[in-house]
Amino acid sequence: MNPRLKHLVVALSLSLLAAVFTPAHSADTKKADAAAVVQLQQRMDAAEKHYRDAMLAEDEDAAATATTSALAEMKAVVDACTKQRGCAVDTMLTTYERLLKATPQFDDGMPAADEDPLDERDFTAANVPDTANAASLLSEDGQRFVKMVQFNPAVQAGIRRWLTDMRPSLMDSYENYRYMQAQMAPAFKQHGLPEALLFGIMAKESNGKVHVGSRAGAVGPLQFMPATGRRFGLGNDGSGFDTRYDPKASADAAAQYLSERMAQLNNSIELSLAGYNGGEGRALRVFRDTGGRSFWDPDVYNQFPAETKDYVPMVIAAAWLFLHPKEYGIRWPSVSSRPSTITLAQPASLYELTICLGNWGSRDGYLRALRNLNPRWAADDMLPAGTSLNATFRISWLYRFNCAHGQRMALAKQLMASNVQSALVRVGEPTPAGSPQVAVATPAPSAAAAVPERKPAKPVKARHYKVKRGDTMSEIVRKFDCDLGDLAQANKLRKPRYALKPGQSLKLEGCKG
Repeated sequence: MNPRLKHLVVALSLSLLAAVFTPAHSADTKKADAAAVVQLQQRMDAAEKHYRDAMLAEDEDAAATATTSALAEMKAVVDACTKQRGCAVDTMLTTYERLLKATPQFDDGMPAADEDPLDERDFTAANVPDTANAASLLSEDGQRFVKMVQFNPAVQAGIRRWLTDMRPSLMDSYENYRYMQAQMAPAFKQHGLPEALLFGIMAKESNGKVHVGSRAGAVGPLQFMPATGRRFGLGNDGSGFDTRYDPKASADAAAQYLSERMAQLNNSIELSLAGYNGGEGRALRVFRDTGGRSFWDPDVYNQFPAETKDYVPMVIAAAWLFLHPKEYGIRWPSVSSRPSTITLAQPASLYELTICLGNWGSRDGYLRALRNLNPRWAADDMLPAGTSLNATFRISWLYRFNCAHGQRMALAKQLMASNVQSALVRVGEPTPAGSPQVAVATPAPSAAAAVPERKPAKPVKARHYKVKRGDTMSEIVRKFDCDLGDLAQANKLRKPRYALKPGQSLKLEGCKG
């Protein structure tokens, strides 16, 4: 047979064989692929159900373990889907990403020895620029700060104080700052100021407690006086709220203020801090009179008050520790601080939320974090359903777990409604279920007094209470069993602070006790 003809016959034979066997082979492959895709979808559905069932676990630890396991299974399904023909990766990934975003970072509260406790992933949602690395001087920001200040014995003495008697305040400052960092840090970055400087000022001024106020009238996390605050847009926003308490607004004002001082004072951080604490007029006058010499020059240093001489090195010392924790044996508290929000499913106060949330993942619970992130509200303000509150992913998860359903919120409301007066029961009166009876002695009626003579009723005078030093509105409301709104309206007190003064006479409207 002709070789060419032979090759043609072979080719035709192979074509016929392909025509006969390929369709059957393709059908089998498609069936296998389809079955594999169905199996992957079933795994994804089961993992999602496992995740949602975890919200009904008995405690937060069990829920955290179960949700983490479910998310790991979903990730494995997504990975398998990318390798499986016919699998819609986008569909699988949507489920995984939706639940991943709703899950907080479950850590053990203590970073590893070689781990930077500043988790940069916490700030991706807030678009915060790279922060100073708290483990070592790796960032340009940190290097720049170190070059701008003097690490002298005064600063070293400040470090000694922060690491001994004031260590608890330093730890509190760091933890409080981490919750507010996403709100406060961008302002300093935008003005070209080191973030470590922001931390140092806040640690010295308020320990990161937003509602702190001084006797001189300075308030907020960065302690602005009324007049200085007004220059930079802080003050009453028209609703009665003073924006000096707002972390974001106060950080922006502080960045503007320090930028002004730095421009006037030859970029001296020490003199700018002296102006922040001791008055910008004094700092500028001293700078000009001494020919722009350093803050540490005796002729300059001795023209500032004792408070400012203490303030400047203490701020720099706190900033230095923020940048060099390992060198000084500091283990910062681990804080899960990725920003999120809570929408109240039912009316609640910050006090009730604090009780309801518990303290899983935080030694001291979440009252300070909630107040710092929501400075507009007093802790005992009853906020209506639908109110949106700033929170973190962990707090929002705990809210859904503990407060959106179940008995924890009911328990919190019961505890907040409780007061001592309601525990007192006269002899013969029924006692609340489960409560011991408290006998309150009453004089026995005599025979002559069996039918008392009816006297004309006297007009009831409004009762008053004289405010004592240390009294708060919430304590007075509980003591006299008052309606907060009625009491505030009767005395023309404005929320959120309901500011009281020692010696002030309160008209006890809306009070039963």
